[in-house]
Amino acid sequence: MHFPKPAEDNHYLATHVALMRYSFRHWTRRDLVDPGLSDAEAARFLFRARFVLVSHDTAPDPVFNYGNETALGLFGMPWEDFTALPSRFSAAPVSREERARLLERVTTRGYIDDYQGVRIARGGRRFRIDKATVWNLVDQTGMLRGQAASFAHWTFLENE
Repeated sequence: MHFPKPAEDNHYLATHVALMRYSFRHWTRRDLVDPGLSDAEAARFLFRARFVLVSHDTAPDPVFNYGNETALGLFGMPWEDFTALPSRFSAAPVSREERARLLERVTTRGYIDDYQGVRIARGGRRFRIDKATVWNLVDQTGMLRGQAASFAHWTFLENE
């Protein structure tokens, strides 16, 4: 499923953001955003948030299906390119095996909140993320719908 870019006319993809909120609460027992916000208000807030929020689908080679403005800026891509990118390409080649182990831990446990690793933006700029939470997206029937990640801490690395 390819989503249009979040905007007022599509309520900033409120249905998908509701899935991310529900799943985050399900696994962590914490709220991703103020629980008093409507789905549309939360979706608008999260798209514009100063932390990264991304998700990918359940394809055999998962593809990003959401990235907020902070994520798009950090990865240096417009929505259309980001949501066509297999998420494994967000990791530097040497980090892909580590990333695969991470995703397996998330699949088994439901979430982790201690991830750190190196990611790569368009053009090759590398950055280290710290204290990322990664969680399975599950609907209210328990069906796996993908995975999501959020982090507010990153450091740009010198190009090697």
